[in-house]
Amino acid sequence: MAELDANLDHIIPSSVLAPFWAKLVVGFVSLVCFARSYDGDFVFDDSEAIINNKVAGVVGRADLLGALFFLLSFLGYCKAFRERNKEGTHSTFWVLLSVLLGAVAMLCKEQGITVLGLNAVFDILVIGKLNVLEVVQKVLHKDKSLENLGALRNGGLLFRMTLLASGGAGVLYMRWKIMGTGPPAFTEVDNPASFADSMLVRAINYNYYYSLNAWLLLCPWWLCFDWSMGCIPLIKSAGDWRVIALAALWFCLIGLICQALCSEDSHKRRILTLGLGFLIIPFLPASNLFFRVGFVVAERALYLPSAGYCALLTFGLGALSKHAKKKKLIAAVVLGILFINVLRCMIRSGEWRNEEQLFRSALSVCPLNAKVHYNVGKNLADKGNQTAAIRYYREAVRLNPKYVHAMNNLGNILKERNELQEAEELLSLAVQIQPDFAAAWMNLGIVQNSLKRFEAAEQSYRTAIKHRRKYPDCYYNLGRLYADLNRHVDALNAWRNATVLKPEHSLAWNNMIILLDNTGNLAQAEAVGREALELIPNDHSLMFSLANVLGKSQKYKESEALFLKAIKAHPNAASYHGNLAVLYHRWGHLDLAKKHYEISLQLDPTASGTKENYGLLRRKLEQKQKKDV
Repeated sequence: MAELDANLDHIIPSSVLAPFWAKLVVGFVSLVCFARSYDGDFVFDDSEAIINNKVAGVVGRADLLGALFFLLSFLGYCKAFRERNKEGTHSTFWVLLSVLLGAVAMLCKEQGITVLGLNAVFDILVIGKLNVLEVVQKVLHKDKSLENLGALRNGGLLFRMTLLASGGAGVLYMRWKIMGTGPPAFTEVDNPASFADSMLVRAINYNYYYSLNAWLLLCPWWLCFDWSMGCIPLIKSAGDWRVIALAALWFCLIGLICQALCSEDSHKRRILTLGLGFLIIPFLPASNLFFRVGFVVAERALYLPSAGYCALLTFGLGALSKHAKKKKLIAAVVLGILFINVLRCMIRSGEWRNEEQLFRSALSVCPLNAKVHYNVGKNLADKGNQTAAIRYYREAVRLNPKYVHAMNNLGNILKERNELQEAEELLSLAVQIQPDFAAAWMNLGIVQNSLKRFEAAEQSYRTAIKHRRKYPDCYYNLGRLYADLNRHVDALNAWRNATVLKPEHSLAWNNMIILLDNTGNLAQAEAVGREALELIPNDHSLMFSLANVLGKSQKYKESEALFLKAIKAHPNAASYHGNLAVLYHRWGHLDLAKKHYEISLQLDPTASGTKENYGLLRRKLEQKQKKDV
């Protein structure tokens, strides 16, 4: 047993530096790599995972947390053998703790459960020193001794494997109880190879994806936030030059596996086995071997396998330096590799600072990816550059003629530019492709309303609500349609539904107040306005609308207070000053009325109503002065 403990330090060697200095160096290099993005924006899916997520933002740290508990589980399993050597028996406590940590890793990220498989491989091939070639030879020669297996059994291997298997089964059962057995629904654009009819085409493309992942580990220069939607065209024939990548990958892998399992050097076998275990086993859930995954390449899936890659690279460079005469050259190569990768991390970290840099960086990597063009267009549209956004949305639709989200966003921009005919065509096509696309149905209704096709618009709104029951914005737009048709009761009911579903829906509240005001229902308008302000007390537009109602009800003092409060919140709103001036005009405070008319006209000199009222006030003041004289 002492031999096992001694060799464990050679398999997982301690740092050459003192622990403090080793941590300091790693921390410093990490800081240099990622410091550029520490104060960056929330980008891409951060908006859903963190900003709009009400459970916790920690979901954005799933990969980091999964890797943390994965490594803790593995180190806990290693600790079981160190404890065994001190006490004479293996430590069941550390094995059970390792299983528990593996379960926590899976709760953070599903690939975390693979640590149990890594622990089993580590136990059998590394700790147990099982020589696979020797076992195979004995089996082929029908040698009944098989002494190694007996030794392993005596060492408690079967007991530990039972604990790992039971723990893994329990964790999977827990996952099944929480999330069910049905896999998530993915589409062809997410993972085209998995939808190929031919099993051979699927196998070839899966292996090509593996080679791309391997290349990203070796040379992480071409990085993209999303690899779906035509980013990697399918290999459909053996004549495709990319099959060379498959051959290269398996040539290297088979060579490493043969050395790991069959080398006469037991130390070499064990290090290579550990490195390959870390490289391959955590990657298995992303391999499409057991179930379809929702991506082609996901750089996050390489986070844990990169530990195995680093171990293999370190072993290879160490072996090379032993046989090379120019050791300084090897050291220079190592430092060069480290420097290049740190530089790449710094560049990539800068690209993640904001969405514009992130999305544009993907254009050169995946020019055929419709989602890349869509996100660039969306970012431009959010900044108000509609002309450029249209160009990228059109390219996204060209690359993927069934990209309904790009059609929807493009249709919205065309609607705002009053290009209603094309907008209607795009949105109609979007709902034809995806009949349950509620947002597209609502936007189609808005376009049809603008085209005075009221019956079609109402039907579109109703269809949107059918597919998304809780859709306050759609109820709001339906209310606007009813208001245009003078169906006032229906309009009020629709807006009331919007506020029930979304109590902070300011536009719906405002429209209710204004409609009730315009139809002479001042008491009801006042009640709705007060209700709205209780829910949204700092909304200046609601203060303004309620102030108008109170002014008409001759509640001048309360109306004045609300007008002043609205102006304090939004001092450059010409209508706020103009309507306050009208209130003072009615109230008889003519000097204050004159002051606010003038402010309103400074802010908006084209306001004809304010000009007319100001003219009336001036004539009234002139008449008053003549009387005084």
